[in-house]
Amino acid sequence: MSHSLPLIDISELEFSDSRGRRSVDAALHEALRDIGFAYVEGHGIADEHIKELNETCIDFFSLTPEEKKSYTLNKWHRGYLAPEASTIVTSSVANVTKPNQSESFLALSEVNADGGEEENPNPLDGPNQWPQELPRMEAVCKTYMRDMRMLSIQIVHSIARGLGIDEDWFDRFFKCPTEFLRLLHYWPQEEEDGLYGAAPHTDYGFITLVAQDDVGGLEVRDRDGSWFGVPPIDGTFVLNVADILSFWTGGIFISTPHRVKNITGRERYSQPYFFDPSMETLVSPIPGLHEIEAFKAVNYGNYLMERLDKNYDYRK
Repeated sequence: MSHSLPLIDISELEFSDSRGRRSVDAALHEALRDIGFAYVEGHGIADEHIKELNETCIDFFSLTPEEKKSYTLNKWHRGYLAPEASTIVTSSVANVTKPNQSESFLALSEVNADGGEEENPNPLDGPNQWPQELPRMEAVCKTYMRDMRMLSIQIVHSIARGLGIDEDWFDRFFKCPTEFLRLLHYWPQEEEDGLYGAAPHTDYGFITLVAQDDVGGLEVRDRDGSWFGVPPIDGTFVLNVADILSFWTGGIFISTPHRVKNITGRERYSQPYFFDPSMETLVSPIPGLHEIEAFKAVNYGNYLMERLDKNYDYRK
C-alpha cells in the first residue's frame, strides 16, 4: 500500500478534447477507483478567495459563544453547530459513542430561501443564517460556493468521461444540485480511545472538495485497514468520493472512510464543500458498466435525511 494520495494537476480540464484532458480523466479515474481520494491542484480557484474563506472561518469561530449560538442550526440544516452536538452513529466503520470534538457553520445553496411551502417541499430549502457581526461573510461564502460549483461540474464531466459514458450523463441530476459549505474548527484534543475531531465516516453525497489549513489531522483508511495522514499541500484541495457516487458506479469508485484527529496542539480550520445531486434523484448503477456490484436503487434525499436525523442532536 502506498499510504499517500496521488497529486493530480487538473488544469487541463478546461480545454476541450485535449490530450492533457484525457490524461487527467485517466488519472482521476485511477485515483477514485483505487483509494477514493486525491489531491487536486491547478483547479483555477483564486488563492484570494480561498484565503478570504479561511479568514472568515476563523473570524466566525472567534465570536463569543452567545453570538455563535444565536445562529444555531435551523430546521433547514443551516447555521451554527455547537461543540459536541453531533455524533456519527451511522458510521459503518466504527462504533462511535463520543461526539465530534469540533464546531461548525453550515451554508447551503439557496433555492427557496424564504422557506416557503411548495407542492413537494425540499426539507433543506430555506434561509441561510449570515451573522450580522460579520457583514462580509455572506459575500465571501457565496463567491466561494459559485467557484466550487463550476469546478465541481468540470470534475463531474471528467468522472463521466473516465467511466466511458457521455460527459453530460450526470447533468440532468445536477440541474438543482445540493450544495453544502461547511466551516469547521477543531480544537486541540488529547489522544484518547474513541475520541475524534471527526469520527471515522464516509461522506453521504457525490464528491467532496476540502480546503485545509497547514495544521493537518485528516486521516484516510487504506484498503489494508491501516490509517494514514493527509498532510496539507499548499494550493491543493483534497477530493474524495462519497456514498452516492460509489452507488452510482456500482462500487467501481470507493467511498473511503476518513477521520480527523487534531493532536497537534494547534487550532485547526478546514472548509469542506459537498457537491451532491438534487434531492429527488433516484440512484442506481449506471447501465453498461462492467463488473459492477449490485446496489439497490437509492433516493438521494431520503438517504441524506436519514443520516442527518440520526447524527445531529437538534433533529432528535
